[in-house]
Formats: sequence, C-alpha cells, structure tokens
Amino acid sequence: MTSFDLEQARRFSVAPMMEWTDRHCRVLHRLLTRHALLFTEMVTSAALVHGDPERHLRFSAVEQPVAVQLGGSDPAELARAVALCDQFGYAEINLNVGCPSDRVQSGRFGACLMAEPDLVAECVRAMREATDTPVTVKCRIGIDDQDTEESLDRFADKMVAAGVDALYVHARKAWLKGLSPKENRTIPPLDYPRVYRLAQRLAPLQMMINGGIETLDEADEHLRHMSGVMLGRAAYHNPMLLADVDARIFGASAERMTLREIMLAMAAYADGEMARGARINQITRHMLGLANGLPGARVFRQILSVDACKPNAGPEVLFQALEAVEAAADRQDRVLLPA
Repeated sequence: MTSFDLEQARRFSVAPMMEWTDRHCRVLHRLLTRHALLFTEMVTSAALVHGDPERHLRFSAVEQPVAVQLGGSDPAELARAVALCDQFGYAEINLNVGCPSDRVQSGRFGACLMAEPDLVAECVRAMREATDTPVTVKCRIGIDDQDTEESLDRFADKMVAAGVDALYVHARKAWLKGLSPKENRTIPPLDYPRVYRLAQRLAPLQMMINGGIETLDEADEHLRHMSGVMLGRAAYHNPMLLADVDARIFGASAERMTLREIMLAMAAYADGEMARGARINQITRHMLGLANGLPGARVFRQILSVDACKPNAGPEVLFQALEAVEAAADRQDRVLLPA
C-alpha cells in the first residue's frame, strides 16, 4: 500500500501493544488488511532522544499506513522525538496517555497523565509545532476516583485547544492504585456510552473507541457512533479476524487471503529477514493464532512456537505448520465422505 487516506484508515486500527506490535507483527497484519491503521509498540521519547532511533523506528514501507506511539511528559523532549520520527515517514504520531503499568507511571507518562491535562496539552502543542504529521492522543475515560463526566470533558477540551488531530479513547477507567495492568484490562467496567457522548459533543473531531471489542459485529455497532474502532488483543490472538476487515469495514472487494497464501508470503519475508540477522521465532511468535478453529491448530501452534526456537530453524517451519493443518483437514474430509 503506497498511498492512503489516513482519516479513512482510522475507521479500523490495531492497538499499540508492548512486546507484540513490532515490525514483524505489522507485516503479518498488513498481509491480512490493506486498509487498517497499524500502530507500533510504545517507544519512550527518552529512548529515541538518548538511544538508537534506527532500532526503534525502522519499518518497511509495505506496513503503511502505520502510526508511531510515543511515551513521555517532557514537551521539549517529545518535540525532539517527533523530529526523529519524521525522518522515518510515519503516517501519524500518537501520545500514550492510557497505559496503567507501574513502570510507565514511574516515568511520569501513560494513564497517570490524565491527572495533568495542562501538561499533556503542553506536550501536544510542542509536538504539533515540531511536525506537519498529524498528532493524536490515546487516553482512558479517567483514572481512579475521577468523575468521568467532568474530568474527561476537561481533558478532551484541553487536547482540542492544543490542536490534537484525533483522539483514541479506551472506554475503561485505569485504576492506578490497587489494580495490576492485567486487572486494568477487565475489572474497571466498560462505559461505551460515555465515549459516544464525548464523540458527539466534539464532532467533527475524529474519535476512535477502544476496549473490550472482540468481533467485527461489535465493531460495526460502535461505528454507528464513532469515527473508528481500535482492537488490540482480539486482533493479535485471532489475526484471521483482520482478513475480513477490508470487506466488512472498508467496503473493499479484495479477496480474503487463504492460510496457504499467508504462510507462503511470511516464509518469503522470513527468509529475507533472517539474511539480515533476525531469528525465525521472532516472526512466528506473532502467527500462532492464524489456524484457530481449524483441524490441526494445536500442532500448528506447537511447530511455530517450539520448533521455531530450535537451533538452525528457518522458514521451513512455516511450511511444516501449514502441512499439519492441511493434512488434518484432509483427514477430516475423508472421514466425512459418504461410504
């Protein structure tokens, strides 16, 4: 995909997920959907300014449209990080104001920043002044004991005044005191209507909803109220869901890729990446859910997770995993044939 309409791409996006949405994952997801917006893992502004931007920011043009997510709370440092991101040509630069992990809080970024909307607005203004690339924010509906009506409106209004291009809103509070990051994914109740009300009030600002969305039927329902939807774990653990996104969400007529086509394409990609020093398990770990629901899925996952870690393993493990599924399907078909 060489050209794209970013506002259209935001109708469906795959959430930034630490340790998951790396460049190998995004290449797989782009095979499955040509039109959705993909996100990097969060990278801190300090890691870019004081570290190795190439290692954190390099991506392939085939991944576009892809957004980079930054973590930080120092406006000057974020502006410098944005300038570095611009050298790589991302479609969008997003500021993380939603992650509830202790490590993120200790660095004064993520969801804890919802308590400091003036600082976040200052960060957004600094980022906007440093780039012509759209700058967006991903946040929660609130944290801890905040009143999600008053505090979310105040936060969002300050983002708009700072010039934010779009908002992604996770429809749960983040409880920073007493809940783990894992518990924050399920225990605070979802409040989709609160996000709908915010979107209606701030229209025509683009606003995307995130949190607890598991199926494309649910995504369709949210799109009646929102500019877009963002899926995270559901898209990662069941990646074939993405194969229906272009037709269901974007109205595209492209044919759905088969498992064989995906595995052949990823084997060719893996061959090139291994020639540049990658390990095959760094690629196959993102592919474990591709055969979910198919005969042979358990063996498929075992080959891609266990055999791919063996010394000298290469792209052949993808063909072995595919063969396991196709052989299981063939056995099932023979059993079902009439006598």
